[in-house]
Amino acid sequence: MLRDSPSLLSIKVQPQHMDETLASITKVWNQFSPNQKINYSFMDEGFEALYQDVKRTKNMFTCFAVVAIFIASLGLFGLVTYITQQRTKEIGIRKVLGASHMSLLKLLSEDFIKLVFVAIVIAIPIAWWAMNQWLADFNYRININWVYFIVAGGSAILIALLTISFQTIKVIRTNPVDSLRNE
Repeated sequence: MLRDSPSLLSIKVQPQHMDETLASITKVWNQFSPNQKINYSFMDEGFEALYQDVKRTKNMFTCFAVVAIFIASLGLFGLVTYITQQRTKEIGIRKVLGASHMSLLKLLSEDFIKLVFVAIVIAIPIAWWAMNQWLADFNYRININWVYFIVAGGSAILIALLTISFQTIKVIRTNPVDSLRNE
């Protein structure tokens, strides 16, 4: 090639006509530089290679998040089981006095939901800061939208409610006579 000629050339190619276009490019290349073989690569493959580490990190964080949610749910389930066993007599007396299932469910779950809400309030600024630090390394980055945090917080509350409800509904459905007889 010529001394001041470019060593890299970018050509936009339609994917449906890839073979014909590559043959045409090779033909033109061989007319101007028959002694030099054409080396080509596709930009999408280059971008894919660049972001391979990001994809691996995403998969790793997803696995850790699922395991952390599972362990937290098990811990919450154990705590709810312990608290409901401690309050069995109180629940039995409330049921005998006419408390509804919904009021008992609210009574048993509101303290746990408050704790989850406090955890969300603490976690959101930390997560926002960590995401900004991580995204600062990218040339083209996204802006963090608060919707992500609202969805994550809502999901945490929903998971906590499901975990709490499983045990509390079981306790609420028991016969109050059985819980009072054991005391």
